[in-house]
Amino acid sequence: MAHECFADETAIDFLSVGRVVERMRDAFLGERIDDDLVVAEVSVSKREACHGHVVPIELPIRVTCRRCGGRGETWTEPCHQCSGTGESPSVHVMRVSVPPGIAHGSRLRFRVTPTDSPSIRVEVRVAVRSTV
Repeated sequence: MAHECFADETAIDFLSVGRVVERMRDAFLGERIDDDLVVAEVSVSKREACHGHVVPIELPIRVTCRRCGGRGETWTEPCHQCSGTGESPSVHVMRVSVPPGIAHGSRLRFRVTPTDSPSIRVEVRVAVRSTV
């Protein structure tokens, strides 16, 4: 029942904050959620793994809807661009440094905060190709 405490207020008055309130509840109650974990895979050659390399990656993210400003509605109507969620799908392009001497199957973990998006956890899985 603890998860129902703000359901009516967020559902009626602030459609787009439902996910935020849910994340706050989970953080407050100590439950771990993996909804914000984005997994990316990169492939490097043996030489690149040995000497280190910088690789571009594209991360699928959710950004604040530009039409409704994250409210999920325009006046009294649900926002048609974001379907009332207050968020829109987007892609965040970045470059990741693969450190020298990395092994096949290694994982790089970090947090990134793109513009107009909440902070997300990223896990990059590294595959070392046997061919050049």
